[in-house]
Amino acid sequence: MTVRLNALTPMLQSSDLQRTIDWYVSVLGFTCTSRRSDDWCRLERDKAAVMFMRNAHLGSPQATATQYIQLDGVMELWESIRHQVTPAWGPERMPYGMLEFAIKDPDGYLLSFGQPVAGAG
Repeated sequence: MTVRLNALTPMLQSSDLQRTIDWYVSVLGFTCTSRRSDDWCRLERDKAAVMFMRNAHLGSPQATATQYIQLDGVMELWESIRHQVTPAWGPERMPYGMLEFAIKDPDGYLLSFGQPVAGAG
């Protein structure tokens, strides 16, 4: 038997599920593809997906990791959202061959968007 991993989808804690859904839909163009009451949802855009949950026993939302999204058209995305967000950094060309910017969602999760650039590395 061969084990095949098909996808990795972060599941993050949300302090306010409706606020989270509204932000990802209105700012980043995600669609809420599944929802269970006020305690879980799945958001998708193109090939990217993220799930959010509300579990009070886990405490406040927190993450030490960056949710990294690689895409085509990083500058087009930046131009479409730059008046709605504050960048954590960028857009800037990184020494490892990516053009990137990062923002934070309403719960403070760091979302980094990157696109390979020619002539780097």
